Amino acid sequence: MPSTNYDIVIIGAGIIGLATGMKLLEQFPKINLAILEKDSKEGSQQSGHNSGVIHSGIYYKPGSLKAKFCVAGRASMTRFCEENEIPVSTCGKLIVATDVAGEERLQALEERGTANQVKGLRFVTQDEMLEIEPHVRARKALYAPGTGIVDYRNVTAIYADRVRSLGGKIFFNSALTGSKAIGSTTILETETGEYECSNVINCAGLHSDLVAEMMGVNTDLRIIPFRGEYYKLRKESEFLVKGLIYPVPDPAFPFLGVHLTQTMKGWVEAGPNAVLAAKREGYRKRDFSFNDFIRTVTFPGFWKMSVREWKTGLWEINRSLRKGVFLNSLQQLVPELSADDLAGTGSGVRAQAVDRSGNLIDDFRIEESPGAIHVLNAPSPGATSSLVIGQHIAQLAAGNFSLAS
Repeated sequence: MPSTNYDIVIIGAGIIGLATGMKLLEQFPKINLAILEKDSKEGSQQSGHNSGVIHSGIYYKPGSLKAKFCVAGRASMTRFCEENEIPVSTCGKLIVATDVAGEERLQALEERGTANQVKGLRFVTQDEMLEIEPHVRARKALYAPGTGIVDYRNVTAIYADRVRSLGGKIFFNSALTGSKAIGSTTILETETGEYECSNVINCAGLHSDLVAEMMGVNTDLRIIPFRGEYYKLRKESEFLVKGLIYPVPDPAFPFLGVHLTQTMKGWVEAGPNAVLAAKREGYRKRDFSFNDFIRTVTFPGFWKMSVREWKTGLWEINRSLRKGVFLNSLQQLVPELSADDLAGTGSGVRAQAVDRSGNLIDDFRIEESPGAIHVLNAPSPGATSSLVIGQHIAQLAAGNFSLAS
């Protein structure tokens, strides 16, 4: 039976939950802190299934939490990796426009990145573009030299080690099954027993809305899972991509479009698309959860979103089912690619928060209630910015929980 006298319990041992625990213990070394994780290992969901990009902060609305977190997050993440001997590469990102409309969006993107103070961001000439990525063909390109790549599984492992070394505890296979408040004490019921605590921080990612509701918090949003499917380039074709090659994103949609990404995992990713998943952890097309599916389709915001975005949704489904359509999107970036170049496959799941009006929540959403903090939406650049976000949540906790150093 676990100890039951915790000052703070964090729900979720993903990259943000672990970063938050680490920052809290660094700032308040006397607190008794535990992290509960439903899986058998840290970073098993979104943190371990992303492409590993260390973003620069180009895409985000100036003044948003995304913009504020990402620029500082890129520097802190790169520095953390170097200090902890985690393999990292600052390979740069090329964002390309292949038509006139794309050129106009690229100009707006440059203005946004400049407003966010992204270091080194610049337009490049055709000759420079071909020097950076020899196999790209485009009308115009924007280059972000500070963008990097890392395997975030290595980062979460170091975070977990740091939490333990600072006196925190991590309990795995401890899915939350219930919560009840008795006076100022919260009792968290899990598959490994009950945990009593004074304060709770919800960093449950794909399950964050469920955890909030379980704790009696009424939110106006719901987590809708979107599966991102990608191909891997065969080894003989990896020479076609030197760093990161992205299309100009559609500003009306929070996904970046299929792109080509060197990774620190040993392969080049081509994708991902974005299709509705029928399970919160639906990494395969056949994955289905009746409860998750019903929860999605009974939410009014889902149908309002679907009516608004039905063309995009059908296009993504078409691209998911037909390799040729997927390939055509990639060929807009690198025309030399052929079907034979696309070998293995993989996927991740994005926890996309949607409100009752059908709006896809684009920024971070962190809500507070007495004795609790709920991270309800932590989209990309969540991993990039995890150290900054962890510090931000620790500062919120200092006030909300009346913590003393």
